[in-house]
Amino acid sequence: MPVDEDRPPQADTPCFPAGGGSGAGVRTAEVIRENQDWVRGLSASGDIHERASRRLYALLLRTALAEARRIGSRLRLAGPEVDDLAHQATADAVLTITGKVETFRGESRFTTWAYKFVIFAVAAKVNRHFWQRGAIVLDDGDWNALPARVGGPEDLVEARDLANAVRRAVDESLTARQRAVFVALVLEETPMDVLVNRLDSTHNAIYKTMFDARRKVRSALVRGGYLSGQQQA
Repeated sequence: MPVDEDRPPQADTPCFPAGGGSGAGVRTAEVIRENQDWVRGLSASGDIHERASRRLYALLLRTALAEARRIGSRLRLAGPEVDDLAHQATADAVLTITGKVETFRGESRFTTWAYKFVIFAVAAKVNRHFWQRGAIVLDDGDWNALPARVGGPEDLVEARDLANAVRRAVDESLTARQRAVFVALVLEETPMDVLVNRLDSTHNAIYKTMFDARRKVRSALVRGGYLSGQQQA
């Protein structure tokens, strides 16, 4: 049954704040009341729950859109595709928050706590989107930026030479899974938690795969004369 959101809240109906910013002069008592209203609303059923969910969705969507566009600009993803991912992430975040609402301890604003879920959901959606589309085609700029992350030479020509050597090592020396983990963590700078979720794995398994991948890449660079034997892991 639709709810008229312009109707003044009744005495037994929680009032859900439209925004979550920490405005100057907001009293602690008001924050506590707002937090309690969110928890009661999302824990309720029927119209009260629907009203709380709609307001939370609208609130989180702004953050999801901004975060998706920020990440998308780095990954050459834009337009309706990004907006769709933001809406999907927001819906996932609302479901997650509703399921975990009873664990909220009130140590911060409820909305501050909720923002963390939607930011993670956006990262997971964007990375899963690329994973399902297949391997990302990385251009020369992606690989040429690599030496700065692995402590390569400062000279531009040497840096590009090293980047090409690393690319060959990744292509020729790593297994498919090692290659996926190496590219995700080193080139794409994917958050570890997101990669664990994407691969349905564990932190320890990803760390082990990355350790083995780095060891193989360094061995190849040592053999090629790009690193000294002392630098091999």
